Formats: sequence, structure tokens, C-alpha cells
Amino acid sequence: MLLIPGMTVTAQQAPDAGSTPVYVIPIQGEIDRSLTVFIRRNIERAKAQEAGVIVFEIDTFGGRVDSALQISTLIGSLEDIETVAYVGLQPEGTAVSWSAGALISFSADRIYMAPGTSIGSAAPVMQSPEGTELADEKTVSAIRTQMASIAEKNSYPRAVAVAMVDSDAEILEVFVDDELSILTRNEYETLIRSEPEGTVREGRVISEPGKLLSLTAMEMEEYQVSSGTFSALQGVLEHMEIQDRELIRIAPTAADQAVSVITGAAFTSMLILIGIMALFMEISSPGFGVPGAIAVLAFGVLFTGNALLGQVGSLELILFVIGIALIIIEVFIIPGFGVTGLSGIALMVVGLILSMQDFVIPDFSWQWDLLWGNVLLVIGNMIAGFVAFGVLAFLIPKYTPFRRLTLSLNQDTSLGYTAQDTDYETKYLGKTGVTLTVLRPSGKAEIDGDPVQVETAGDYIEKGAEIRVSAVNGNRIVVRRNL
Repeated sequence: MLLIPGMTVTAQQAPDAGSTPVYVIPIQGEIDRSLTVFIRRNIERAKAQEAGVIVFEIDTFGGRVDSALQISTLIGSLEDIETVAYVGLQPEGTAVSWSAGALISFSADRIYMAPGTSIGSAAPVMQSPEGTELADEKTVSAIRTQMASIAEKNSYPRAVAVAMVDSDAEILEVFVDDELSILTRNEYETLIRSEPEGTVREGRVISEPGKLLSLTAMEMEEYQVSSGTFSALQGVLEHMEIQDRELIRIAPTAADQAVSVITGAAFTSMLILIGIMALFMEISSPGFGVPGAIAVLAFGVLFTGNALLGQVGSLELILFVIGIALIIIEVFIIPGFGVTGLSGIALMVVGLILSMQDFVIPDFSWQWDLLWGNVLLVIGNMIAGFVAFGVLAFLIPKYTPFRRLTLSLNQDTSLGYTAQDTDYETKYLGKTGVTLTVLRPSGKAEIDGDPVQVETAGDYIEKGAEIRVSAVNGNRIVVRRNL
């Protein structure tokens, strides 16, 4: 046995020097974006090694629709390599190929299953505030059509594929001159009108309306969907008469597993939450410190993970960076918080959303579902970040470890503190002067020969303009243009 990073090569017998190798690629766990990248990379590796057969060992409850369609396309586009889907039975596995797994299985040239396994229930679902629910009819119709198209391409019973996606479909056994076929109810009724009387006979109903179809390994073989039932992969290889070829097993590396964790929904949510909190802590404090470094690290990991999935381009990064720049300008240069700050937040949100998908404007209904899910994920965590930031700002002064970060001592006059001289208010009230800087609305001016900090009532006054003090409130000297 030869160990290579990311793969294991097992010589079962002396390989035939003229034969092409057999690749075994696992499709296990949740179908997600990182798995798509893993499959694409190893298919390219198999092509480079001139593999003759690729066996996809499938063990999954399903996952993302977009990832399943991409993997299905990758498998279906292989013309010079025979593809096999094998649903195996392993102690640590689930022994099923459901939902997105069924779509991927039907994309292979052949399907094999182990006893005790099942395949089916491929209807697309979506997340809602009430939980998981069936997708809208438009999405179901699109997946149903794709599933049927794949089944037709690989010579699987079309009715079986349709019934796995559409719960309204009814399929049944039909015997034409005692030869078994699997048809939908509509196909059967069309057939009996076109065939001579007595040649078509209805068998039992396989799937009733209102139920999604799932089939066991034996049923898949009985209805001529699978090519055989074998308890181990070795039996599949012997059935295909390729047991003497070099067998190359692919296993996910530590890097693959790390990318899967980083790009998962839970970790992505945590990164957004931490990044938003740290960013606003940094903006609200002078200089660049620990919160800024944490924000850079969190968003850096987020964008790097999505970039490894091929979903981050220059557009997403530019939008995100411009968004942060606008927020900084709003906080430090422009008084108040208005259009500039809101635009910055909006650009940050758009940049984060686009980094989590491989399209800008949705073309299909399932892409709209994915987009809304990403919108809820980003905006929800940004709101949570704002709330957490506010809670921390309130709680930090109350705990000893954080007291050094805030001013907790009141400068009370009883302790000897004073804000100004007692004649400060009468000293400048009514006096005239000249602005030393632009007032928008605060700045500096020279009044009665003294450079002092002043502010307007909201007006803009240019540098060098003559002003008059209209009010003095504590340390605030309010001025207006002297007309």
C-alpha cells in the first residue's frame, strides 16, 4: 500500500500494465460547497492519470441544491471515463443516498448498492422561520426536469427519477407482453390507448400520490435501476471485471476538512459576528489595536475560505473594502451618521453575500432561495453583532478586568475638579473673532486674541470668516457668522 497526500493506492493484485486505473472518490456527509471543490479537483486528478473508471462511494442525507447540481454536472460531463455510483454499507455511515445524493447517483453511468441501503426522497427543501419545508413548485419542477433528463441520459427508468422528486407523481408496474416497465399513471394511460387490447397489463402501484419515492437496494435492482447488489466494493469490481486494475482510493486531507469547517454555515456565522463586533469596537476607539486585528483576521478567514471554493473575485473584495472605508469616513470626518455610513454598511453586506455564492444575479428559482438564505445569514449576524457590541459597551465598565479600558472616575467639583474659570462664560459672550479653520460645524477660531475651540449651530463657515459668539454653554462656545 502506497500512501500519497490525499490518496491511497492499493494494489489488489498485480495490475495489468496496459490497463487504466480505477479511482474511488468518496461523497459522504453533507453535500456542500467544499465537497464540490473536492470532487472537481479529484476528477481532474483522475483525468490526468488517465483513469478508466471512477467509482463514487455515496453515503449522504443530501445538502445544498447548487452543490448537488454542480457535482451532477461534473460526473455527467465525463465522456471518456466510466462512472459508477456505489451506495455502500459502512459501520460509521448512514447507508443512504437521499435527496441531493439521489441526484448525484443518477448522474453516474451505473449504480450499485449494498444490501440494507436505500436511495430516493430527492425533493428540494428550503429553510424557513418555521423550519424545513418543501420548496416552491417552480424549484421542484426545475429539479424534477433535471432528474428526469439525467435518468434518460443514463437509461434509468424516467418514472422512478420523477417520483423521487415529485410527491404528486404516481408510478406503477406495467407489463407489455409480460415485459416489466415502470411508468407514471399518465404514461400508462397513454400507452394502453396506443397498444392492442390485452398486450398491456397493470401491475402493483410502486409509489402513490402524496409520497416521495425511496427504494431499497433490492427494489432498485428489481426495477432495473441499479446494476447489482453487492455488500462490498470488491464485488462491484468483479462484476465489472476490473478487479485486477490498479485501485486508487481518495481520502479527504486535513486541508479539505479545514475548508469544510471554515465554509460551513455555523463557522461563517461566527466569523461574521466576531468580525462586525471587532470592527465597530476598533472604529469607536483611537488608533489601531487588538479589535482591529481580530476584525481583519475574521474577515480574512471568511474571504479566504470562500476564495478556496472559487466564489470570491475582485468585485466582492472591492465592495467590502469600499464599505469599510465609507464607514470610517462617516465616523471620523463627516459629523453624524447618514447616507455615507448607511452606504458603507450596505456595500459590506453585498460583498459578504456575493462571497458566499457563485452568481451575482439569480437565474433559477433555487438560486433565489440560496440568495435569500445568504441575505438572512449576513444581515442576521450583522444585527446580532450590533446588539452584542451595545451590550459589551454597557457591561465593560462594570467588570474589573475591563475597567482600565474606560474612564470610570467622575470628575466631580467636590473633588477639586473644575471645567473652566468662573468668568469663562462672560469672557467671550458677544465677542467677535476670525475662524482659524473651517467650521463644519466645529473647529478653531481666534477670539479676543485667544485660539479657542468653537462650533456653529449647524452652519458651515469657511476659514478666515468673521464670527461672533452667540452663546457659551459650559465649555461650548457657539458662534455664528458676523454680518
